[in-house]
Amino acid sequence: MQSPTVTIQAWIRDRPQLSCLGLLPEDVEIHALSSDGGALPAEIDEAEFLVPPHGGDELLERLAAMPRLAVVQAASAGTEWLEPWIPDGVTLCSARGARDTAVAEWVLAVILAMEKRLAELALREAEHVWRPELLDELAGKRALIVGYGSIGRRVAAMLSALGVVTQGVASHERGEVRGVASLAGLLPAADIVVVLVPLTPATHGLFDAPMLARLRPGALLVNAARGAVIDTSALLEQLTAGRLRAALDVTDPEPLPSDHPLWAAPGVMLTPHLAGDSPQAEERVYRLISEQLRRYAGGEELTNVVRGPSTRQRLR
Repeated sequence: MQSPTVTIQAWIRDRPQLSCLGLLPEDVEIHALSSDGGALPAEIDEAEFLVPPHGGDELLERLAAMPRLAVVQAASAGTEWLEPWIPDGVTLCSARGARDTAVAEWVLAVILAMEKRLAELALREAEHVWRPELLDELAGKRALIVGYGSIGRRVAAMLSALGVVTQGVASHERGEVRGVASLAGLLPAADIVVVLVPLTPATHGLFDAPMLARLRPGALLVNAARGAVIDTSALLEQLTAGRLRAALDVTDPEPLPSDHPLWAAPGVMLTPHLAGDSPQAEERVYRLISEQLRRYAGGEELTNVVRGPSTRQRLR
C-alpha cells in the first residue's frame, strides 16, 4: 500500500512575476509571502521550501523554529544576508546567473555615463548652458574586473566589444585570469576597476586606503558588489581630493543616510542598489525557483547550492 503524499509547502516572496512559476508538481503547494512588513502568518512555520524577501529579519529569526524547513532559495546572487540565519541541515541556494545581464548592463551604462560626463552635461542642459568640449573615448582604456564569475565574464564581453582591454581577477589564478594576490600590482595600470566580488570575510574591506591609493589618478571605481567591500571613509578621502571617481550601486552603510557626505562627494554617481533589478531578471529568478521546486520534489540535485545537502533529505 502506497503511503499518502505529503504536500511540499513552498512560501515564496510575492512579486508580479510569480506567475512565471508555471506548472508545478501536484505535491507542491505555493503560498505568496508579502513583503509589506505585516505580521507573518502562523502557517509559515510549516514551510519546507522558502524564498524570503530581502530585509525580512522577523522571518529570518523564525527559521530555526521551522521543523520542516529544508531549502532556502535566495532571489539574489549574493547570500551573505541569509547565511547567518540558515539552520544546520537546511540547504541554501543562490540565484546566480539570473541577474547577470541586468548587472552587466548597469556596469556598462555607468562607465559610459562617467567617461562621457553625462551627469555634468545634464546639469548644464538644465541651466541652459551650451559649452562644447572634448570627451574621452572608452576604446583603448584598460579595465580590471575584480570578481570574474558569470557577471564578470559578461561585463568583459561587453567592454571588449567597445575596444576596452580587460583583465579578470578571481580568488585564485586560472589561465589568463589573475588571482586576488596579484590585485595590488594590477591596480596602477587600470583606468577602470569593476568590483563584482561576493561579500565574505576575505573581501570585507578589500579596497582599503592602501589599496585605493594604488589606483592611478583619475581612475574610475565601479562597485556593483556589496558596499562593505570598499572602505567608505578611505574612498571619501580619495573622492574629496579629486584623485578618484566612483560609480556605486551599493554603499556602506546601506541605505545611505540622507546626510551622508558621500551624496555630495565630487566625481561620484550613486544608484540605490538596483543594478540587478529588471522585469526580465525577476522572470528568470522565478523560472529558477520553479526549476528548483521541480528538482526538489523529484529528488534531483538542486543547482546553485551554497551550502547544505543538494537533494531532498531533511523531511518530516
